[in-house]
Amino acid sequence: MGSADLDVTIQIPESGSHSQDANGDPERRERLNQQPVVILLGWGGCTDKNLSKYSTIYFNRMVFFAEPFGIPSLRSPAKKLLELLFDYEIEKKPLLFHVFSNGGVMLYRYILDLIHTHRQFSHLRVVGTIFDSAPGSSNLVGAVRALSTILETKRPATRIFLLLAFTLVAVMVRLLLSPITSFFHVNHYDALMKQSSRWPELYLYSKADRIIRASDIEHMVVARLEHQVMVRAVDFSASAHVSHLRDYPTYYTSLCLSFLYSCVHM
Repeated sequence: MGSADLDVTIQIPESGSHSQDANGDPERRERLNQQPVVILLGWGGCTDKNLSKYSTIYFNRMVFFAEPFGIPSLRSPAKKLLELLFDYEIEKKPLLFHVFSNGGVMLYRYILDLIHTHRQFSHLRVVGTIFDSAPGSSNLVGAVRALSTILETKRPATRIFLLLAFTLVAVMVRLLLSPITSFFHVNHYDALMKQSSRWPELYLYSKADRIIRASDIEHMVVARLEHQVMVRAVDFSASAHVSHLRDYPTYYTSLCLSFLYSCVHM
């Protein structure tokens, strides 16, 4: 499914996940109500094709929503993404977020804001969140490397120009506007560190990541533990940014599924 405002792919197992499929069978209806929904929030520049390899981890086990990042204003798509849960009548199912890089984290941050501040979404049953290569704090070098990856398909001259322009603007914003904006806007990293959700979190990262610093993730893990959140962190050591599944497919898949099942059956 897609629209001009929200680029989202939805897959539902053929066995059916709507309550009408279980009419007259209370036990089957209850099993379907417990079938998890996985929401994949992609990284900057990713596509459905990029996320498809992750969706196969969960396919035929539960419903999943895949949301590639790349929308200028994230508050509106965050709201529309949650509204889709109600459109598909699966808002009461266990929800797992699988969030990639800072692109996915920024969208996730606004989703959390809606869950905690809007009565319509306050009853959503979130059971856990997996963070892949995220979150990272302010890191200009990492941001430039991330943008360089996104612009790989551009002509070399265009790519260099955009990278230089981005770097110049980022430096100017940091020097001139950061002291002012900090009074009005909490960045995504600090917002996640202090957010009030208490469902379990799994952090999958690597010290070899050249875009998101491992120390940022490790600092987040400590902060979340101090907030009495059940946290597990796995350092893949040698894999690059959002490349842990590619380099360690069996281990990565087992970590995701075991975490999902433990969250659903807590």
